[in-house]
Amino acid sequence: MTVESTLHGTFVAYGQSGLLIVGASGSGKSSLALALMAMDATLIADDRVNVSNHDGVLTGRCPSAIKGLIEARGIGLLAAKTQPTAVITCVVDLDQTETDRLPPHRMHTILGVEISLVFGKDSPNLAAALNQLMKIGRIE
Repeated sequence: MTVESTLHGTFVAYGQSGLLIVGASGSGKSSLALALMAMDATLIADDRVNVSNHDGVLTGRCPSAIKGLIEARGIGLLAAKTQPTAVITCVVDLDQTETDRLPPHRMHTILGVEISLVFGKDSPNLAAALNQLMKIGRIE
């Protein structure tokens, strides 16, 4: 069974593993994605992400109308290299501030699937830390 929804967010991939960036308008989703893309992440979708739960696997893809586009505030829409889909393995929430130096492993549920969650608001070196997390992983 497949369940689908469209979320407000930006989605980048490291191979077939994807990082979903969520937060209020103006919170820096596209800026963070651009920083990650400069570190070799690949854009899947900016602003809206079509999300599907197919038998417990959560994937994201881009609505066709915005494929290959990312907003850069103060510059405009930029063309970007993309890939069609990836499995959502982590969510970063730019509305939540991390208060713990070594936070617990948090989870977020999307369409019934639990996904690793990182609080990213006002986090120094966020792009570099997320890049390392997505490429190498986290010590539990």
